[in-house]
Amino acid sequence: MMNSKTRILLFLAVLVLLMSCFRQKAGGQSAGPLTSLRYGYNSEPTTFDPLNPSNTADGRSILFNVFEGLVKPDSGGALRPCIAESVTMEELGRVYNFKLRQGVRFHDGSPLTSADVKFSLDTAKSAGFIGFDAVEKIENNGDYSVKVVLSRPDPDFLPYLTVGIVKANSADRDKKAIGTGPYFIESYAVQRELVLRKFADYWQDKVPILDTITIVFFADSDASVRGLHAGSIDGVEVTGNLASQLSHEQFDIIPGYTAMVHLLALNNAAPPLDDIRVRQAINYGIDIQGIIDAAFFGNGEPSGSPLIPGLRAYYEHSLTNPYPVDLEKARSLLKEAGYGADVAGGDAGGGAIGENGKKLSLEITVASLYKMHVDTAQVIADQLARIGIDVSIRLVEWAAWLDDVYHRRKYQATIISLDSPIVSPKGFLSRYRSDDNSNFINYSSAAFDKVFDALLVEPDEDKRIALYKEAQRIISADAASVYIQDILGFRALRAGLYGGVLNYPLYVNDFAAMHPAAKSSEQ
Repeated sequence: MMNSKTRILLFLAVLVLLMSCFRQKAGGQSAGPLTSLRYGYNSEPTTFDPLNPSNTADGRSILFNVFEGLVKPDSGGALRPCIAESVTMEELGRVYNFKLRQGVRFHDGSPLTSADVKFSLDTAKSAGFIGFDAVEKIENNGDYSVKVVLSRPDPDFLPYLTVGIVKANSADRDKKAIGTGPYFIESYAVQRELVLRKFADYWQDKVPILDTITIVFFADSDASVRGLHAGSIDGVEVTGNLASQLSHEQFDIIPGYTAMVHLLALNNAAPPLDDIRVRQAINYGIDIQGIIDAAFFGNGEPSGSPLIPGLRAYYEHSLTNPYPVDLEKARSLLKEAGYGADVAGGDAGGGAIGENGKKLSLEITVASLYKMHVDTAQVIADQLARIGIDVSIRLVEWAAWLDDVYHRRKYQATIISLDSPIVSPKGFLSRYRSDDNSNFINYSSAAFDKVFDALLVEPDEDKRIALYKEAQRIISADAASVYIQDILGFRALRAGLYGGVLNYPLYVNDFAAMHPAAKSSEQ
């Protein structure tokens, strides 16, 4: 028989075990205060070097939490001081003076100085980062002051300075990340997981809140959603079709835009798209909301601008729906262009026949790995049949798309989503300048070029914003392409556990902004 002391010890042991079991949540998440997050990604970083422009989008998203620039974007697209405490501009945007924040430390404990900033910006210039071609010289003025001199004025140069700052003369940056951000990389197991650990000496008080972020890598989106259901991760990003399969009782489904312009890109130099009337007819014949309903399960908002709506200060809101569906007007424009609007069966049927007896046809080249683009092309093909245009869809591998469409420009139309490497409208609109290397739609407008060149040197911000909006209106009036939307994605997190999720006009996850939800922190 057990004595009283043994019975008491056994009772206490059972009580502790029962309490431990009681405090366990689904998926192994403790009911105590949350200190960590396990998050799913579908691709890994190709490098840990923020000064290597060849990284993947997921890689850049992860390093957003490890490295910081002189300035940092907020969720509205505005630039805020970061490593730089303040900045002043001289000579109408030709000279920028930065006062560095004192007390900033790298993850190895060493202090950040102007030598690190100069080394980083010089390296970014050598690597060919966007906007750095105008940098003439970078000067140190003491340990905490840096001057950047441009070869020409650029009052909108600051967005380029979100590039991550590294230690001067640091080697092996591809494999060893030493930044100043709120998290440092504690460990990395290829094809398995990457662990971000809270940096105790981060310069900003009370940031971050979560101690660890474990990035778990999955082969594809379906696998990551299975991981979410199984409890191996706490959150993941999903598209509309996968989001619709998740239970709102089990998961918080948080919408967020991808910061990319989704469009039917039209080759303005390829017949018959070199005729503005044909491009306008196509715009009037396409039902944007119908595309969103059919290909994106109704998730998203139409946008007829070459700029994402997330850049709210610069976005031209009158372009939400610049070409409302008007099939009669579309047919009339085609007839003016030499293609008769006789359509068998009313709103469906045969192709438009012009006076020369030729049928108007359109080939849409699509990269086959992007299902959302293929789905979009199929919806557009059905819609354009209503105005008598025969659409064929050519599916190609991604490498072939880059070669045929982007580089050689041998195509009529394509479905693609275009992003910007910087939080600036210039990143979206510069590709429309007549002589820009990335102008793969062959758009050419003297009026646009004049406005774009003017905004590059306009020192007054209000006037510069007005020029950005005028540039968008010119592109829209020329029906340069069919602008559909900024695709809406979703972050799925375990219900009631996490708060502080921010959406940026860039593809990033700001884990430092996340925190336990009020409900979970009270448990």
